[in-house]
Amino acid sequence: MSKTYETGHAKNLANFNSLISFCEGYGNAYNPAALALTLNSLQTRASDALNAFEEAKKKQLAFNKAVDERMIAFGPLRSLSQRMLAALAASACSNETLEGAKTINRKIQGRRKSKTTAGATEEPTEGQPDADKPTKNISASQQSYDNLCASFSAFIELLNGQTEYQPNETELQTTSLYSYLDTLKAANKTVIDAYTLWSNTRITRNKVMYAKGTGMVDIAQQVKNYVKSVFGNGSPEYKQVSPLEIKKVPS
Repeated sequence: MSKTYETGHAKNLANFNSLISFCEGYGNAYNPAALALTLNSLQTRASDALNAFEEAKKKQLAFNKAVDERMIAFGPLRSLSQRMLAALAASACSNETLEGAKTINRKIQGRRKSKTTAGATEEPTEGQPDADKPTKNISASQQSYDNLCASFSAFIELLNGQTEYQPNETELQTTSLYSYLDTLKAANKTVIDAYTLWSNTRITRNKVMYAKGTGMVDIAQQVKNYVKSVFGNGSPEYKQVSPLEIKKVPS
């Protein structure tokens, strides 16, 4: 989420608190009949909005942390896949098995096989994330990481079915590979769960801050109208509150 987006919410909160402060300064002259416009109600609304805003930011930070940790977990995957392919090629497996492994490896590398005058080459495949620099675009990125897990799992299953595949290197043995797959799945699930929590808190924040009739935007406008009704359109008091901009930030 962009910094500008979150700054918009913070600015709304700051201006809403400024509005309350001005109203407090009017003393007994500020005496609205509408319960929602009383100082106690405004202060409660400001407190609730701040809590909802901070909770959403907390969940956003947790999501960002999960994304970064997933990046670290997936970081070795491509080079490991290349080593797995090389280890299989060094065994006495069939050409068909090796070609199948190459196909899976291309998916993990984010490449596709193409024909050129020079023969077979590998080219980038659209939609595959860079394991070292994963995008934070939720839908496309999540699908790509799911695909990486699926491809890696298929590669391990292929190796596990080959009696010829018996590397001495511990990290290339299928037991270790299954363990690493579990790590990748766990890191991926943590991102999914963290995004769900962040998304839910954003919904709550938006309801508290911007719900029609009860949110800060509508309440602030009603307060401004009340101040204008008490002190007049050209009054210094109204000129204090009228410039305070409180508007809905796009979700």
